[in-house]
Amino acid sequence: MSLLTMHNAELAFGERALLDKINLVIEPNERVCLVGRNGAGKSTLLKVLDGKIHLDDGNLLINRDIKIARLEQDPPCANEMNAYDFVASGMENSGEVLKEYHHQLHVIAEDCSEKELNKLQKLQEKIDQLDAWQLDSKINKILERLAIDPDTQLNELSGGWLRKVALAKALVNDPDLLLLDEPTNHLDIIAIEWLEQFLISTKSAIVFISHDREFIRRLSTRIIDIDRGNLSSWPGGYDNYLIAKEDALRVEDDQNAEFDRKLAIEEKWIRQGIKARRTRNEGRVRALKALRVERSARQNVVGKAKINIDDGVKSGKIIFEVENIGYSYDDELILKNFSCTIMRGDKIGFVGRNGCGKSSLLKLFLGELLPDHGLLKCGTKLDVAYFDQYRDTLDPQKSVMDNLAEGRQEVEINGQQRHVLGYLQDFLFHPQRARTPVKALSGGEKNRLLLAKIFLKPSNLLILDEPTNDLDVETLELLEELLANYKGTLLLVSHDRSFVDNTVSHTWFFDGHGNIEQFVGGISDATRHKVQSETSIKPRVDVRVNEIKKGKNPADATQQEKLNYKQRLELDKLPKLLEELENSVNTLQGKINTPEFFKKNKQDADDFLTKLAKAERLFDDAFNRWEKLEQIKDGVTDGENI
Repeated sequence: MSLLTMHNAELAFGERALLDKINLVIEPNERVCLVGRNGAGKSTLLKVLDGKIHLDDGNLLINRDIKIARLEQDPPCANEMNAYDFVASGMENSGEVLKEYHHQLHVIAEDCSEKELNKLQKLQEKIDQLDAWQLDSKINKILERLAIDPDTQLNELSGGWLRKVALAKALVNDPDLLLLDEPTNHLDIIAIEWLEQFLISTKSAIVFISHDREFIRRLSTRIIDIDRGNLSSWPGGYDNYLIAKEDALRVEDDQNAEFDRKLAIEEKWIRQGIKARRTRNEGRVRALKALRVERSARQNVVGKAKINIDDGVKSGKIIFEVENIGYSYDDELILKNFSCTIMRGDKIGFVGRNGCGKSSLLKLFLGELLPDHGLLKCGTKLDVAYFDQYRDTLDPQKSVMDNLAEGRQEVEINGQQRHVLGYLQDFLFHPQRARTPVKALSGGEKNRLLLAKIFLKPSNLLILDEPTNDLDVETLELLEELLANYKGTLLLVSHDRSFVDNTVSHTWFFDGHGNIEQFVGGISDATRHKVQSETSIKPRVDVRVNEIKKGKNPADATQQEKLNYKQRLELDKLPKLLEELENSVNTLQGKINTPEFFKKNKQDADDFLTKLAKAERLFDDAFNRWEKLEQIKDGVTDGENI
């Protein structure tokens, strides 16, 4: 039975229709991704499904007794409530009791009197009655996986951490329908990968908005496209949607061209001389009027942003030279004896957990922070353009135009004067939108404005701190192409795996303990290299089997005599068996690393992982047996009891 059904839904703000007679059905266990341009109505649709916004017309039928939870695009308001209490407040029946119990534990730590112990006991009894102990465990587990201290007050957290707390609240209650608006924003890669696994394993149906293409590929089972008030559904993965959507737009262009050709013919006919008008067909005239109405109602595809960077004067060959610098903040080690040389044209991605020092290193390069020790030299002729993830350079009270041009009507681009409204249209700001205060913009629009502002200035060193948050996919892909062709030097902080892979030449991994590992290539290349390095340090299947194949262990005739006939036969067969088991394990591991694996339902995925665990166990048993027999052969152990 469907969880909810929407029929002929209409919703408009002003003259603009966000939903124009759309139909939608959400089934149990679906993972549906909403895609579309910034401002197309994706977040609005989530609010309609959550009951926060009511339709102008049409029907929304929600199955009785289903639980719905929604992660909003903006983080919660900071206040004195701690993280545990905020997450527990998402539980209707048990939340208040768990909050009281959590507080009472802190009271007991200070005052272990009989009165306070009795209070704790009564709360424990209530939790028993509600069967809520598992919920307490779940709250703590989710907070732990997101690296959130349960006792931290919300007003002590940054915007990114507040968003993590809001995500924990949405996940903890096991809703039947989970609505997520940009769930990966401000999450580091480790948290994103954990979230992917968590959502794939959950029994909830999920409707989510995301511009993280790798996240969409791994999670979605269906794509819903919102375009000019219309909704279209595309079963299957994200890559299939991209191909089908391109074909659909091509068909639409052909149909529009044929319509315009027919309209032009009719317009030419109606403009003929007096004699022709006297004899004209009234039915044809009415048909022409209908064509005019249809043409005026047509909404054309929104164009793509046109982003250009003025590369400026070529910088010196060396951009930064760093020797054994260290930096700490509040007694927390951020960088430990770090050295590097950044050359002109390098494109480096900074990757690691939130709070591990990525933004701090950028500020050290910019001179906003000073190292505790060591030497940091800047190169010559540097023209820096800096994108701040917190958008601190935007004044929320001023209009888009004034933020960009500071009251001027023209801006200079590549040495030429352009009207500010024309330049803003390159970044998809309609003239009316360009006069809107920044505080009224969506997150994606604010990011586009900030990009428009920093790209006004010629630069040969581009420093981008989380530029991809809230940007639609089309703008992301354009920005990727722009950065790939950028002739200057790029320092990029991002958790968008596809974006980093497509733009950088080197990746630096921050371990959170002051160390930075440097790799050639993007995140995928670096991860692959790390896995290979770990495999060489901790030999597993392939290393062990290769040793056996190469005959690295002694096997002289005198030692052979320590084995009985049955054991010698068994030892002779083991290398071939180990090779077969190795191939089986590698094949299964390879399938897990493909996008198709993450499209499986929970039961199929669990069965597959069980199969892999069994194959690895068989290999380990066989290897241990081979090792034992080799020890007997070498005279290390007695073979009588084997």
